[in-house]
Amino acid sequence: MATIDIRSVRKSYGPVTVLREVDLAIRSGEFVVLVGPSGCGKSTLLRMIAGLEEVTGGEIAIAGTRVNDVPPRDRNLAMVFQSYALYPHMSVEDNMSYALKLRRTPRERIRDAVAGAADKLGLTALTKRRPKALSGGQRQRVAMGRAIVREPAAFLFDEPLSNLDARLREHMRAEIKKLHAELGATSIYVTHDQIEAMTLADRIVAMEGGEIRQIGTPAELYERPANRFVAGFIGSPAMNFVSGTSRRVSGAALLDLGEGTSLPLPPGTPENRRLVAGIRPEHVLVGTSADEQGALRLPIDLVEPTGLGTIVHARLGAHALKAFVMGPPPGLAGERVAWRLPPERLHLFDEASGERVEPLH
Repeated sequence: MATIDIRSVRKSYGPVTVLREVDLAIRSGEFVVLVGPSGCGKSTLLRMIAGLEEVTGGEIAIAGTRVNDVPPRDRNLAMVFQSYALYPHMSVEDNMSYALKLRRTPRERIRDAVAGAADKLGLTALTKRRPKALSGGQRQRVAMGRAIVREPAAFLFDEPLSNLDARLREHMRAEIKKLHAELGATSIYVTHDQIEAMTLADRIVAMEGGEIRQIGTPAELYERPANRFVAGFIGSPAMNFVSGTSRRVSGAALLDLGEGTSLPLPPGTPENRRLVAGIRPEHVLVGTSADEQGALRLPIDLVEPTGLGTIVHARLGAHALKAFVMGPPPGLAGERVAWRLPPERLHLFDEASGERVEPLH
């Protein structure tokens, strides 16, 4: 296990800047997930840690040692790729042991390491097969086993589950989390899937446009997103957003949406500011639970059953609105029902900067 420290790291390809002043300290044994949309720089950062990309500026240190100029083979890191990268002419055990053979590791130690990794990953009965005789999930487990036998300072995962179907991804997420708990190894995992990030991470690093937008536990990013980007990226279904001007009417804080529509805001919200109010669909009240004085009466646009519950769609002026309700829907498409956005559940963001706005106390 090792700490990994990233200090003011930059990456450019000619005039194109991919990463801007990235600072991140990863603790020994921690599982950190880099998450963000395509092109945000998360895979580039992972490849720089691995030594597969040069650092334009800043410093990367592993276990306290600067590694900017250290070749990949000498960083003692194991990387699991999206594409498996298995040798097709080798058996499972040969694929898993290849790196140890290159290091001239004693034969008995190789045998024990491969047997132990195969047992952890459920591959013991498959060690004589070649990759073409394995399923996608089995191949990914072999790739993970190849990484485990090296006993690296840290594991680097580059979107390892993106080639798998939804059910197998769910299974492999559980396997990776269980494996991390057993090994306790420092792990950095790159994904664009926020569900993977939420379920796997000790801490999430949310990235956008080559910058870190927020670092925190899954609960912190879900409950207190630092900006509108994080609020909209984390959570499924995605957060609702409505924009307007904050007002104070008869002592009450309101968000004026225009066209005579307003929403109650938390007490202490700054006045006369252009704000974006966000609320998660699971916190929107609709139907009988929302039917009280001041509730909005909106027609249902669309009903989406999900099995666990129902996603109900409507429009609030120019803004799309979703509610997630447990059980059957509160009405059918076209029916006008009560909607309420509880002010205590609202997240407020400055419309211009996108940064979180806290009520004044």
